[in-house]
Amino acid sequence: MGEQADQLVSLTIEQGFRQWHAQGTIYRGWVQVRNGDVAEGMPLLRSGIIAFRASGTEAWLPHFLALHARACDLAAKAEEGLSLLDEAMQVVDRTGERWLEAELYRLNGQLLLRRGHAEAAENRYREALRIAREQEGKLWELRAAVSLARLWHDQGRRGEARDLLSPTYRWFTEGFDTRDLREARALLDELT
Repeated sequence: MGEQADQLVSLTIEQGFRQWHAQGTIYRGWVQVRNGDVAEGMPLLRSGIIAFRASGTEAWLPHFLALHARACDLAAKAEEGLSLLDEAMQVVDRTGERWLEAELYRLNGQLLLRRGHAEAAENRYREALRIAREQEGKLWELRAAVSLARLWHDQGRRGEARDLLSPTYRWFTEGFDTRDLREARALLDELT
């Protein structure tokens, strides 16, 4: 993905597409953070989001804020990540762009859990699961189920965790080499 982000940035500079240039910068930053280069990636994420906002559009802004929040999670900056997710939810409420809403709740729960707030995290995971099911967003449902099942596993509630995750995992008929399904399978193996 890093090479594609670099190509996107180069093309957008060449063609003068400010919004797409901002998006390319965001993705370039995200790739660097995911590859372990937080010091280089975080400033790119920040500057890309600032440039994206300057373009005047809010479409996809929750997604970009969520990427930045995930980067904050990887950089052990939970408070900053929670603030970004709050902002993303405000955009969702204002614009009605709800396709990422379940994932925003799940990420919020993840950051709350990192801060030691297990009960609040469980509530966010449950809300993420409810929204994903209501929207029939199977990937978001799987991620929420994995997060909640992992929390329950850590609390010694293995049976509940297995009963939650197993039917969601079994819904899938392909894509078993993807990270999300591999992670779900590994957790299920721990639970059985």
